[in-house]
Amino acid sequence: MTILLAPMEGLLDFVLRDILTRAGGVDRCVSEFIRITDQLLPERVFTRIVPELHHGGRTLAGVPVRAQLLGSDPVCMAENAARLAALGPAGIDLNFGCPANVVNRHGGGAALLREPETIAAIVAAVRRAVPAHMPVSAKMRLGYHDDALAIACAQAIAGSGAGELVVHARTKAQAYRPPAYWERVADIRAAVAIPVVANGEIWTVDDARRCRAASGCDMLMIGRGAVADPGLGRAIKASMGTAGGPAMGWPELVPLLAEFWQLVCSRLDARSRPGRLKQWLNFLRRRFPEAETAYQSLKTINDPALIDRWLAGLLQARAADAGRLQAA
Repeated sequence: MTILLAPMEGLLDFVLRDILTRAGGVDRCVSEFIRITDQLLPERVFTRIVPELHHGGRTLAGVPVRAQLLGSDPVCMAENAARLAALGPAGIDLNFGCPANVVNRHGGGAALLREPETIAAIVAAVRRAVPAHMPVSAKMRLGYHDDALAIACAQAIAGSGAGELVVHARTKAQAYRPPAYWERVADIRAAVAIPVVANGEIWTVDDARRCRAASGCDMLMIGRGAVADPGLGRAIKASMGTAGGPAMGWPELVPLLAEFWQLVCSRLDARSRPGRLKQWLNFLRRRFPEAETAYQSLKTINDPALIDRWLAGLLQARAADAGRLQAA
């Protein structure tokens, strides 16, 4: 069982990748997309979005990160892929699944699922442009309005040189609404000769089991489920008999919250810092009752000093609880 951490624009950036990979159970990450239009981007754009490029293409916990490109022009995508490859990512991923209207209006992301021939041209151009040892993978949805071209798009990706394919088991029109159609991933898996990764609506260990059974995939990509439960990856692995670990409890999560806040304060501008912590707590309260209490305590607070004080109190309470348990 292999667990990949999904790219999620506006949520799962390098800060949260760092923290979630510390929790364990994640084998590889994919960055949020780097948008390619009509120019060759300077190196600083790649390293700003994927600062792991400064650390051998890995998070500080040592987990490899593939950098994701999004665009619709094969030549421009290839030129930027070549520059990116020189910076040493763990691989290059191509986005054929973003459902955002602002992206789709310009022919990128899921809009390309209406044009398998363009997908093939992009994949082939990128594969030719980067060194042979550099992995090239892709992520797609089942389609745009419907899944009629799902197999054609997957075959275009596989046949043009990609070595791996992640399938988000919904169309662009279905967005993020449940359910995910994992059985369609099985159809795609049967139609291509490269490894296929199932993605979509995996929030729990039971979801992972059902996804694996329906899709036939031993590789799963988790996104919002991992944000809501940072221990989900290792719990999935443990449940399926591979190296993993126990589910994460709130006491184990508290230090990660503190580390997340420290990273946010060191890397992001002051105005956005409180919102980032609240954003994560909003997801965590789906899994942890204590996160609901924390979210309610902080939702109107925007002073970083007050958040510092609140987190210090949380850590002190955790230490006191641990001391009482040890004494007992």
